[in-house]
Amino acid sequence: MKGKRVLITGGAGFLGLHLAQNLPRRGVAFLALNDIAPFFEEEYSKDMLLVNQDVRDADGMYRLIHDNKIDTIVHCAAALPLWPKQEIYTTNIDGVRNTFEQAEKCGVERVIFISSTAVYGVPEKHPLVEDDPVEGVGHYGTTKIEGEKICREFRERGMCIPIIRPKTFIGTARLGVFQILYDWVDSGKRIPIIGKGNNLYQLLEVCDLIDAIYLAASLPEDVVNDVFNVGAQHFEKVKQDVGALCDFAGNGAKVMPTPAPLVKSALALFEFMKISPLYKWVYGTADKDSYVSTRKIEEKLGWKANFSNEDALITSHRWYLEHKDELSHQKSGVTHRVGWDQGILKLFKRFL
Repeated sequence: MKGKRVLITGGAGFLGLHLAQNLPRRGVAFLALNDIAPFFEEEYSKDMLLVNQDVRDADGMYRLIHDNKIDTIVHCAAALPLWPKQEIYTTNIDGVRNTFEQAEKCGVERVIFISSTAVYGVPEKHPLVEDDPVEGVGHYGTTKIEGEKICREFRERGMCIPIIRPKTFIGTARLGVFQILYDWVDSGKRIPIIGKGNNLYQLLEVCDLIDAIYLAASLPEDVVNDVFNVGAQHFEKVKQDVGALCDFAGNGAKVMPTPAPLVKSALALFEFMKISPLYKWVYGTADKDSYVSTRKIEEKLGWKANFSNEDALITSHRWYLEHKDELSHQKSGVTHRVGWDQGILKLFKRFL
C-alpha cells in the first residue's frame, strides 16, 4: 500500500480508529476518514483529513473521493443493530450503493467491504465456510447480505471489491456490549452465560482483522476479489474463555451457567420492551457453537491470527481498566466506541 491514497468510511468508529493508527505505518501516503459521528481529533494524526460526511450523500461522497484522488476505500461505515430500522437500511444498503457508485465514477482501484459473519444467521453446521447459505437475523444481518449483493453487482461491472466477513472483533477502545461484560467482571460479580458454556464461540482481535484488510488491499486483484471469513484461530469453550478473563481480574468474578431457554425468552421480552441492550443475534447465538473456517484467507492471502479469544478479551479488558475513570463520565450510546445503557441488566447485576 506504499504511496496509496486511502479513504476509510465510518472512520470515527472502533475499526476506523485502529485502521487510522495502523495504515500510516504500512506506507499509506494520504489518509482521509469520514463519518456522521464526531471524531475525537486527539486520537488521529494531524495530517489526516477528518470529514463529517454521510455515505448516503452522493455529491458529498463524490467530492471527497474525487478531490482527494482516492484510489483505495475501506468501507467500514454501517448502522449497528441498536440503531433505528430506517437508519440501518438506508446506511447499510443505500450508503453502500452510493459509495460504490461514486468510487466507480472516480476510478477508484479497489473497495474493501467490511461485512459480518452475522450474514450466516444462527446455523447448526460448523465451521462455516464462505459458500454456506446466508440468512440474516435482524435488520443488521439482513442489510449486510444486501450489501454483499451490491458488491457482487459492481464486481460484474469490473470493480475490485474484496469482502471481509469478520467474527465479532474486540481490542483496545472496544466498548459497546463488551463494556457490560467488563463492568460486571470488574465488580467481582458472577458472570451469567447463556447455557452451560460448553459451546465454542469464536472472536477476533482487531489487529488480526487489520492484517486481513491490509492483505485484501495490497495483494493482486485476481487473488483478493473474493469473500473471506476472518476469526481467531485459537478459541476455547465459552466457559473457559470467559473464565480466563475472570481469572485475569482476580477479584472473585466467576462464570455462572444459566438455563438457556428461560434466559433467552426473558431477553426476547426485554428486547421487545426496549429495556435491554441485548438484541436477538447476540442472545440467539450465545449458547450455540459459532465459528468460521479461516482456511480460505490463510491459503489465498497468507493470513494468520496472532491472538486467541483469551488474548483479545484480556487486552480489551485491560484497556477498559486503564480508562474506566474517564469512561464513567461518558454518555451511553449505540456504537462500539461508547458504553451501552445496561437497562434492566443493572437490576440483575445487584443480585449477582
